[in-house]
Order: sequence, then structure tokens, then C-alpha cells
Amino acid sequence: MPQKVNARRRQLLTATAMCSIGSLLPLSARAADDKILIGYWPIAAGLPFYLALENGFFKEAGLNVEAVRFASPSQIAEAMVAGRIHGSANGTASAALGLAEIVSPGLLKIVCSNPSNYKHVLDEFLVPIDSTVKSLKDLKGKKIACGPGIQNVVLTKIMLEKNGITDVTPIELPVGQHVPALAAGQIDAVYTLEPTGTVGTIKKLTRVLETGVISKYVLDDPEAPWFGGTASVTTTLIKERPEAVRKYVAAYAKGVDYVQKNPDQARQAMEKYTSIDKEIAQAVPLANFVMYNQFTDYDIAAFQKFFDVFTDKKIFTQKVDVKSLMYAG
Repeated sequence: MPQKVNARRRQLLTATAMCSIGSLLPLSARAADDKILIGYWPIAAGLPFYLALENGFFKEAGLNVEAVRFASPSQIAEAMVAGRIHGSANGTASAALGLAEIVSPGLLKIVCSNPSNYKHVLDEFLVPIDSTVKSLKDLKGKKIACGPGIQNVVLTKIMLEKNGITDVTPIELPVGQHVPALAAGQIDAVYTLEPTGTVGTIKKLTRVLETGVISKYVLDDPEAPWFGGTASVTTTLIKERPEAVRKYVAAYAKGVDYVQKNPDQARQAMEKYTSIDKEIAQAVPLANFVMYNQFTDYDIAAFQKFFDVFTDKKIFTQKVDVKSLMYAG
């Protein structure tokens, strides 16, 4: 196995060691209850999965689906590689899943993804509320942070480079620390995801410098959908329980449909599955959601361009073909 892949696998294994003891139990120890274990990162983008649980869509389909919370997308990816969970909810970093697919070829299939841009806001740069910074170009020489994981670090570097700022290593911070770190003056700016910007704005501690930054600076098209988070299932589950997976995907689609048709009611689920309180939940912008059978050629091309960035940067040791990863139904 190439040295780069081994290095990435060690990173993933190290991250997974921080997971809860429950999530580290082998699947064989849990198989008796026939659960479908889905890993999620507690952010707003996981809303369709939360809604499918809360509204009983999985139960109606005769499924016993359990949500397993992780501290980072990398932990979710490694848990899938290790066979400890059966899939990921929306909001799980797509690049982390792409890396897992390289480590374990044929690992997963995409069932849904959450594209964003300046219209469907998810990604953004924040600065302290009293900062004099007016654009990303003004961040030269500043202390800049980002969320944890390879996807966040690589994307932050690319965006800074596109604005003439090179040789910067972003400080990796848990998303929950972004607003406090800005307010305390520990950092000057942060690349982050919603609801962080909404939290900082409501608390009058930070302001949004720019949104939709991945589409603009990484995909080179402000209108392009950035498929930064992805819901997936393992191919092992598909092979072993194909009918259960079909029911799971159909129930997940009901969660997506509910979010899109009832956004205000849907937001209430954030309180249970994330640290987002009621006031924030009602104000946070929602990403878009696209099921596997709704992807257009334009969507696939945009998703592929995103993955190719990681190949170009030598983070992916080989090309990951997005189209081949789509669930076939």
C-alpha cells in the first residue's frame, strides 16, 4: 500500500481512538439486534437524518436505525473503514469519505449530499465583530483557524492562496470553539460552517466576512454547488441487507423532503442532535439536499472537480470517481 495511504489511515485510526467506547464495539457484538448504525457529526447539515429519526420514518419502514455521534468527520470515515458503523449522515465531510474509499476500495455508496454556495449558505469566513478586515486578502499575516480534519485544512489553504496568502498553516479548532476564540482574540479569522456565523452574529461577537467561499475560490464559480457533506452507506450493508438499504434510503429521502417543505418545523430537531439552541435554530440558514437519483450532470461535474482538488494536492493518492460512488437503488 502506498506510504501516503498508510499515513492517512494512521491519522484516521488515531482520531477514532477518541470516540466513545460504545461506538468502538465491533459490529459482530451488535449484530443480534439488527441495528443500522449511522455516524453523524452534530451540525445543521445533518437535518434530514435527524428528521427521519424524530418523525419515525425509519421505524415506519420497519428499520432499527441508531444515530452514533462523533467528534469529527474523520472519525466517522474510520469507523466505516473499520466496520463499526454502516454509514454516514449528511454533514460528514465528503473528502473524508473519499479518503476512506481510497483506503478501503469499494467501501461506500453515496445516497445524499448537501450542496451549498452563497445562496444555500454553509461555508464562510468569520472575523471578530470589531475587526477592520474587509476581505480575505486582508488576512495576510493574521492568525487563521479552521475546523478539524484534512478537508477543512486543505480548503482553507487553497482559499488563502487564491487571495495571495501563502505559507499559512491554519489552526485546527473544534467548531464549537470558533466564536469564543475569535471573541477572545486568540485568532483573527476562521473558516467555518453554519451555524457558527449565526451564533456569532446573534451573540454580537463576530461578523461574517464572506459566505459561499468554496464555490467561489475552490470551484472557481460562485454558482457551483459545493458538495461538502455526504450521507452514505457501506457496500457491505448493501450486499448483506439490500432490501433494508432500499427502505433506509427511501426513509432518508422522506427526511430530505420534510426539510425542504417544512424548514421551520424541521429546524426544531437541531436542538436534540446538535448544540444549537432554539433561537439559533430558527435563524440558521439551511444547506440544500440532493438525493443520489436527483444529481444532474452539472452536479456530478462540480462534485468531481471538488474531489479532483484533493488529488491535485496529493491528499488523495488516486482519482476518486464520484459517479461510480452513487448508490444504484
